[in-house]
Amino acid sequence: MKKYKVTLIPGDGIGPELVEIVKNVVKHTGVEIDWEEVEAGEVALEKYGNVLPDEVLNSIKRNKVGLKGPITTPIGSGFRSVNVALRQELNLYACVRPCKLYKGVKTKYENVDLIIIRENTEDLYAGVEFKPFSEEAKYIIGKSQGKISKDAAISIKPISTTATKRIAEFAFKYAINNNRKKITAVTKANIMKYTDGLFFEVCREVAKNYPQVEYEEKLVDNMAMQLVQKPETYDVLLLPNLYGDIISDLCAGLIGGLGVAPGANFGDEYALFEAVHGSAPKYKGLHKVNPTALLLSAKMMLEYLAEKQAAEKLEKAISEVIKEVKVVTYDLGGSAKNIEMAEEIIKKMV
Repeated sequence: MKKYKVTLIPGDGIGPELVEIVKNVVKHTGVEIDWEEVEAGEVALEKYGNVLPDEVLNSIKRNKVGLKGPITTPIGSGFRSVNVALRQELNLYACVRPCKLYKGVKTKYENVDLIIIRENTEDLYAGVEFKPFSEEAKYIIGKSQGKISKDAAISIKPISTTATKRIAEFAFKYAINNNRKKITAVTKANIMKYTDGLFFEVCREVAKNYPQVEYEEKLVDNMAMQLVQKPETYDVLLLPNLYGDIISDLCAGLIGGLGVAPGANFGDEYALFEAVHGSAPKYKGLHKVNPTALLLSAKMMLEYLAEKQAAEKLEKAISEVIKEVKVVTYDLGGSAKNIEMAEEIIKKMV
């Protein structure tokens, strides 16, 4: 049997306990994984004075595949997001977030099965920002013809033909390989005519090479309304970075919340799998937080490793446990601890 070496980043808050659950559950799929554990985030900051030590990047570069627990990102100040840094340093340009509704989850919807594909390296998340009264801000304000206040902080929003073509190609190939029929590109091109307009223009050109996949365009505000009204009419959503982040959370809400929303980041060389939710430090050590999102991220990892049967086995077990609503966490209508839910999932696989 093939043995895989995978980088493991436990993360902060609830991350370490969820990662231990995933290690135990994945072991029972029959796939043998040698986990190489490295630290990032607040734990690494305390130990090494750096939220993203070189060894984290080096480990992923060696192993090509990583699984990451949630990492705390401070709001408004402090270090930049480790998640964003990992994507940029490893050129993980494609973020894939499936939003699939499993029977037994409490939600107002019945039929949701969406894939959100988000460009991961550009847009406002590129981190090109200038403080008020900085020389850069003054220069830009001077060129704005009075449109920007003199005391403004400024963020730059880059959208390039190169990165857009790359993510569009990824999306169409993903759709074909996963039997998806339609791609909806989403921006606010009626207002941001050059940046978001370019995103649409490039996606439109790429779509011509894939006539077997239906292609359409929506404005992001209208898309938000459409998803709440009739999510079953959509399939794959293709978005720039910021809209992709927001819409993926909206879609997670359609299927019961972030506790059941997995995610993955892909580049040409590396892949990193992670839950969409945050580190929830107030729940640390309580074993209350739903492990489904990170388990489904591990399922995506198994698919990437070409262990399709093991991935199907894991998803089927998770689905059955959720459907029974007997041994599930509080957000799924139960009272079980996440370690108890994990044991129930293991029982379904053995």
